[in-house]
Amino acid sequence: MKTNSTLFLMFFSITFCCNAQRTEFLLEKNWKFSKGDYKEAKNIDFNDNGWEIVTIPHDWAIYGPFDRNNDLQEVAVTQNLETKSTVKTGRTGGLPYVGVGWYRNTFDIDNFDENSQEVRLLFDGAMSEARVYVNGNEVYFWPYGYNSFHCDVTKYLNADGRDNLLAVRLENLPESSRWYPGAGLYRNVYVIKTNKVHVPVWGMYVTTPFVSKEYAAVRLKTNIANNAGENIRVITQVTDKSGNIVITEDNTRRLNPGKEFEQNFIIDNPELWSPENPHLYKIVSKVYLDETLVDEYNLSFGIRDIRFIADKGFFLNGERRKFQGVCNHHDLGPLGAAVNEAALRRQLTLLKDMGCDAIRTTHNMPAPELVRLCDEMGFMMIVENFDEWDIAKCKNGYHRFFNEWAEKDMINMLHNFRNNPSIVMWSIGNEVPSQCDDEGYKVSDFLQEICYREDPTRPVTSGIDQVTCVLENGFASTIDIPGLNYRTQRYVEMYENNSQKLILGSETASTVSSRGVYKFPVEKKANALYEDHQSSSYDWEYCPWSNIPDEDFALAEDYEWTLGQFVWTGFDYLGEPTPYHTDAWPSHSSMFGIIDLASIPKDRYYLYRSVWNKKENTLHVVPHWTWEGRENEITPVFVYTNHQTAELFVNGKSYGRKAKNPDSLESRYRLIWMDVVYEPGELKVVAYNENNIAVEEKTVKTAGKPYSIELIPDRTLLNADGKDLAYINVRIVDKEGNLCPHDSRMIQFSVKGEGKYRASANGNPTCLELFHLPQMSVFNGQLTTIVQSGEKSGELVLEAKAKGLKTSVVKIKTQ
Repeated sequence: MKTNSTLFLMFFSITFCCNAQRTEFLLEKNWKFSKGDYKEAKNIDFNDNGWEIVTIPHDWAIYGPFDRNNDLQEVAVTQNLETKSTVKTGRTGGLPYVGVGWYRNTFDIDNFDENSQEVRLLFDGAMSEARVYVNGNEVYFWPYGYNSFHCDVTKYLNADGRDNLLAVRLENLPESSRWYPGAGLYRNVYVIKTNKVHVPVWGMYVTTPFVSKEYAAVRLKTNIANNAGENIRVITQVTDKSGNIVITEDNTRRLNPGKEFEQNFIIDNPELWSPENPHLYKIVSKVYLDETLVDEYNLSFGIRDIRFIADKGFFLNGERRKFQGVCNHHDLGPLGAAVNEAALRRQLTLLKDMGCDAIRTTHNMPAPELVRLCDEMGFMMIVENFDEWDIAKCKNGYHRFFNEWAEKDMINMLHNFRNNPSIVMWSIGNEVPSQCDDEGYKVSDFLQEICYREDPTRPVTSGIDQVTCVLENGFASTIDIPGLNYRTQRYVEMYENNSQKLILGSETASTVSSRGVYKFPVEKKANALYEDHQSSSYDWEYCPWSNIPDEDFALAEDYEWTLGQFVWTGFDYLGEPTPYHTDAWPSHSSMFGIIDLASIPKDRYYLYRSVWNKKENTLHVVPHWTWEGRENEITPVFVYTNHQTAELFVNGKSYGRKAKNPDSLESRYRLIWMDVVYEPGELKVVAYNENNIAVEEKTVKTAGKPYSIELIPDRTLLNADGKDLAYINVRIVDKEGNLCPHDSRMIQFSVKGEGKYRASANGNPTCLELFHLPQMSVFNGQLTTIVQSGEKSGELVLEAKAKGLKTSVVKIKTQ
């Protein structure tokens, strides 16, 4: 793996089908749930009449209530340079995820025949320490809550296949996480019935040994379970995105037990997968045993060529590029950890507009829906597995299971996702304490060897934060692609002292800000603390161990050997309310996000957009211009724009033109006027092109008295599947439609028609209002409310009202 030019080619993503040979269905409705431990809940005759009826995915903890004492932790966060233990309030979001919960449901298998069929349960994730029971029998245990797992339940089913009881016990221990993990069956559960001879779960593996614009060589390996050495025939058909047949391959051979069925074929003039053109092909393979069709398996896939070249960087399909990526935790803000495809698509849509092209799944395996969407929408991915290895970061963290379960978890992750074209690297850890252990390289080698064995087509990275340790003990030299978490001042040192001659910004910035909050005087500083537990949106505040975005922009631009960055984080998340994490309740959610917990972009979003989005112009003004009481005081103005030059006006008075220049880091990516005096009225910025011609302008006005509620939905047509979501931006505005940026009043919501109210969030990291109740106070004039479609075509009507304001209504169609 350690070569100056390492080639990694592919790839593909698994989807499932339903046909006469294979049936699959979701177990999503009519689950019985109760928190608490019930020793007999596994039994068929257990009385669950008093239990709550829920639909999964389900996160039992997101409904609250918030409480300072929920998972109170007294620890020293060594990766944050802490040396003494202190009480950490809100570290895991202040929500009641700790404890035991049980889920029960029944399912039928039509035309069941135990002798000729196999039935499996597939869990995309269960938080955590899942014990699975079928008809009173314990059939499986899987401790890691973030990973997918599957189990054969054929012999435990009732003889007629009817009324099979599935019970799942889950348990989350205190101090088992550093952020909000969620709780329960928070990802999907599938029932899969096949013939005895079949393609097992994740049973296909596709590689492309050669890729060019002229043709691609494709190698398909199919695992045939329960094959006893018979003659196997596989007919594979490849179609393009329009459904046109690209190639058909028909092969028959005697397949020895335990061997894979291999097919090789050529695709001429392939459409290469990239973030700009996320082209996906489709494979349908039919498996015959003695001329009898026994299984059919579908596969969506993409073809691309990835190379990491020492001193030169990362190349996708022959073109060098830098990662413009973000790290994200798995929670979906007010929806909690319960996965929802519409919510994930909403996140990716916002990131795409910002110019983001990559996601690092921190610090665990992602939901399959996220990976599939990245394939479809065009995001490269680093899929990560663990936040700790055999040395603890949390008292009850994964280290308890590492020695026994790490290889099993790695195999499931790799087999689940090794066919997805979006994934370009595996990450085997994040800031693990083992990096400073003299034996830590052995663990790193162990994990990397599993990657090479199961998927030799991608390099391996790991998020490193202890630069001195890893250089002295050789740990850094064991990683294919060294990832640096922060430590911008040590990039050059790391590069010069490692043979790989490449550095990935695996975690960058950790700038902190609260949407719509601005602190005066405007200063660049670390660990800024205020009585209101907020951080300034001038985007000059950061942690003692981190930096402002400008430093990472410069590193990416100035050195060919830097691979780009993954910003911490794309979205605010529940837990880790840094810098207000030490006995600072009610702070309970992060402020690192470029986008807040309500999915509303912060000002920082437009700074990244101005650098990353090369297709569209950006012109954004910081701050708002409603400052009663600050008349005649200095109120600096920052402008985030892709234009090189702009002029600032206050009520028609020019404060002069500014141009980006390399004289200082601050002036390289921002236009800054530090001497602006506030006076009510109009703030205007005019941008100029290289010919000194005005090409764009932006105006911000002083808001008048709050007048009405403005509702702006991201979508006006939803699928009537009972799952689809619309995100409505709720704004308090004056008569002219200007945002009232200091308003904090309560909004009441009601929904009629073909849908329901789902949740609201306002982005305030100190707000303890419950997400699922149909009311929420605005934060700096805004919040987001989420509505969910029903299962019938029609119209969903959301009404929003507040004391002293004109009521507003928005209508959304479902079909």
